[in-house]
Amino acid sequence: MSKNRDDKPHPSDSEGTLEDGVDGADESIRKRIRQSTPSPQRLPRPQSSPPRLVSVDELMETVKGVTNMALAHEIVVNGDFQIKPTELPEESLEKRVREIVHKAFWDCLSVQLSEDPPTYDHAIKLVGEIRETLLSFLLPGHSRLRNQIREVLDLDLIKQEAENGALDISRLAEFIIGMMGTLCAPARDEEIKKLKDIKEIVPLFRAMFSVLDLMKVDMANFAVSSIRPHLMHQSVEYERKKFQEFFEKQPNALDFVTQWLEEASEDLINQRNKNSLMAGEGARGPEEMAAPCFLTVQNHAYMKLLKWDHLHRPFPETVLMDQPRFQEMQQELEKLSVVGATLLVTYSASAPGVSSLAGFAEKLKMVVQVLLTDMHLPAFNLNEALATIGEKVCVEVTGCLAQCGFTPFSADKEIALKGQIQAIASPDDPIRKLVDARIQAFLEAYLASGLQKSLPAVPGGLGPIQKELEEVAVKFARLVNYNRMVFSPYYDAILSKIFKPEGSRISISL
Repeated sequence: MSKNRDDKPHPSDSEGTLEDGVDGADESIRKRIRQSTPSPQRLPRPQSSPPRLVSVDELMETVKGVTNMALAHEIVVNGDFQIKPTELPEESLEKRVREIVHKAFWDCLSVQLSEDPPTYDHAIKLVGEIRETLLSFLLPGHSRLRNQIREVLDLDLIKQEAENGALDISRLAEFIIGMMGTLCAPARDEEIKKLKDIKEIVPLFRAMFSVLDLMKVDMANFAVSSIRPHLMHQSVEYERKKFQEFFEKQPNALDFVTQWLEEASEDLINQRNKNSLMAGEGARGPEEMAAPCFLTVQNHAYMKLLKWDHLHRPFPETVLMDQPRFQEMQQELEKLSVVGATLLVTYSASAPGVSSLAGFAEKLKMVVQVLLTDMHLPAFNLNEALATIGEKVCVEVTGCLAQCGFTPFSADKEIALKGQIQAIASPDDPIRKLVDARIQAFLEAYLASGLQKSLPAVPGGLGPIQKELEEVAVKFARLVNYNRMVFSPYYDAILSKIFKPEGSRISISL
């Protein structure tokens, strides 16, 4: 990429580079889809549509379509998405074979250049590859640079010079390094500088190709960032079209979605009945109740994804590509509920006004968050962590009380506070349940409010974790709204079947 703004590569000129660069990304997307998809041997799959035999070609075409859709989705949803150079595992057969082949090639080049007179066949081929790579980095308007590259790296002229013993390979290398320095991203300046210090031709060519590979990745990432706004505009239709193609080949591709929406509908109906009973109205049958608003059902369904049992339940098909993101948010919220509950009981036990002291609240929150950093890991012991947190919190609070001239903690009060903090380890702890319920209510209110500029008011007791909670809410709402834009026709069709007048609940084939 050129350092000058006018010299930046254009995405339309880098399609080949982008395609090369996304090969590794394709593989990572396939791996994510395989990892996210539950094994049919472990999980029962509802059978609403009869199985259909498909050919190997159809299956491969379907996989390709899903992979392309997943890649486009990743680019749009993940603002940090980047293509990275492929790194083969250490000691892998592929890595050893590649090293052997590369060593043989560079040894052959070294032998040719060591002959008297030197043979330049391999070197000229390398120059030709470098020439095409440099040309691929240019914009259509870079006429001067294009002419300069073609003139200096004219292969016919280079061959004639080699045949006549007049070829100066060092001069060509110097020109190539200079042109690479002109076209590379600023992040590659250090690598370019190192090239200038290499005096031997074979190591120099080898190093140049290594840097050119990095520049190709830079080009691909620039192309990705350039097409993202355009892809965002078209991705809704693209993903829906690709999913429809997949659905037509796999008629049962909405089974888990149907099950998910049915459960959300039942939850809302049961909640209505519960509210009616509490109001003394008595329970109503389905035929007596108006169907819940489809948007409300969808919002509740999305909320259920934040309480999902990922180990034992299949994830709905339409949100499968985002399962890692929903799982990450679920872990963040679980941690926030523990942090929030810990701070709530701490401030309740402390002197009034302690929570509002400048710097103290943030310091205490940081102490708790650091000790819960690995809470998402299976080996994490929450009981032990909370015991440590109880000790640390008591030390911090005692120091703060003494510094501000408040009445110090008594031994009984310390024991009571440590016990309350320790009790938070149980999901059934009343304080933790209260904080969690308020977190869920805030997120559901944010979904219901749409993408308004102002967030709903944070419920009482969640002030210490407001910043973190709002960050999760924004991520959650963006993901949900994008998913809704793509798949709402499917959701509306399924919900129409669920709430049709005769009340039968069936899965559908669109």
